[in-house]
Amino acid sequence: MAKRLVYLDNAATTPVRPEVLEAMLPYLGKDAFGNPSSAHRFGRTARAGVEEAKRTIAEALGVEPGQVIFTSGGTEADNLAVIGSALAARDRGGPFRVAVTATEHKAVLAAAHAVRHLGGEEIILPVSASGVVEEAAVEAALARGVAVVSVMWVNNEVGTIQPVAALAERCRAARVCFHSDAVQALGKVPVSLTDVGCTLVTISGHKIGAPKGIGALIVRDRHAVEAIIHGGGQQFGLRPGTENVPGIIALGKAVELAAQEQAELARRARALRDDLERRLLELVPDAVIHGSQMERAPHVTNVSIPGTDSEALLMHFDLDGIACSSGSACSTGAVEPSHVLTAMGVPRELGVAALRFSFGRDNALEDVDAVVAVLPRIVEKVRALSAVLHR
Repeated sequence: MAKRLVYLDNAATTPVRPEVLEAMLPYLGKDAFGNPSSAHRFGRTARAGVEEAKRTIAEALGVEPGQVIFTSGGTEADNLAVIGSALAARDRGGPFRVAVTATEHKAVLAAAHAVRHLGGEEIILPVSASGVVEEAAVEAALARGVAVVSVMWVNNEVGTIQPVAALAERCRAARVCFHSDAVQALGKVPVSLTDVGCTLVTISGHKIGAPKGIGALIVRDRHAVEAIIHGGGQQFGLRPGTENVPGIIALGKAVELAAQEQAELARRARALRDDLERRLLELVPDAVIHGSQMERAPHVTNVSIPGTDSEALLMHFDLDGIACSSGSACSTGAVEPSHVLTAMGVPRELGVAALRFSFGRDNALEDVDAVVAVLPRIVEKVRALSAVLHR
C-alpha cells in the first residue's frame, strides 16, 4: 500500500488550483495566444484578458486597475519597490537611503544591499522577540530621511503580523514611501488597501494557487518608483516587456478566490495549526513555538525542538511522507539558523532546531494526525544521533 503523502509546506508554494488552470488554459491555446500589444484581434483578445485580470485584482485589494503592475513574481516586485523607489528619490534630489526590517524576505534584504552597492545606504530595522518591528527604529530612520520603509505584512517563517496600517500612516505623514511584501498575507489575513495606506504592495501567485512565475507590485503613486528593467513602454514603462498573459489570467483568478475564501481558510488553518501546536507540546514539552506571544497569521507555525537539528528532522519527516521546511540554511557544510530567528534573538541552539509547518486549503485533521503519529519516534532518533555527534 502506497504511503499517504502529507504536504505542510504551503508557505513555500501551493498546487495550482483547478479553477485557475481552467481560466488560464485558453490563453495557452491557439485562440488567445496573441501579444497584448498587437492591434489585431488576437492581440485585442489577449489585452482584454489582461485588463480583466487587472480589474479583478484591483477590486479584491481596493485599488485602481492602473495601479496593478505585473511582474515575474514576488522577488521582482520587491526589487522594483525597494530599488525603484530609492532611484526615484535620488533623481528628485531626495535621500538615496532605504529602511527594511531585519526579518524581511531575502528579496527585500538583497534589494536593500543592492541600493548600498549603487552608492546608497541601507538601514536594517531591528525587531522584538516576537518579530515586530521596533517603533523607535522606524522613527529614527524617518528622522534621518529615507526613500522607502519596507515592512513585511506577514513574516514567511513565523507568521508575525506587522502593524502595517499604523506604519503606512506614519510614513504618509512623513511623506515617505511605504512598501509591504504581502506575499504571505494575501488569502490568509484581510488585505484591503482601502483601509491600509501602503504606497507599494507585493503579491505573488504561487502562494495562492496560481503557477510560479507571476506576481504584481501595486503602485499607488506612479512617481514613487523608477523602472529597474528597461525596454518598451508596457505597463507605463515601470515594468516593460511582453506580459505573461496566461500567468496574469491565473493570478487574477487566484486573487479573486483568495479574497473570497480568506475568512474560511483562516478559520480552518488556525484550527489545524493550534491543534498541531497543542499536541506537539504535549509530546515534546520543551519545544518552543516562535512568535506565539503575538498575533500571527493562521497558517504558519515555527517550532524548535531542543537537542535536534532541523535538517535531520526534515529528512526523517520526508522519509515518512511528510513535507515541511527547515528554518535553517546550510553554508559550507555547516547548518546555520535562519536570519529571521536570529534577528528575533533566538539562541543558536534553538535556531538550528527549527521547523516550519504551513497549512493550505487542502489540509485536514488527518495531516496533523500523521505528524503527531511519527513525531516522538523522529525526535527520539534525532536527539540520540545529535548526542552522539556532539559528545
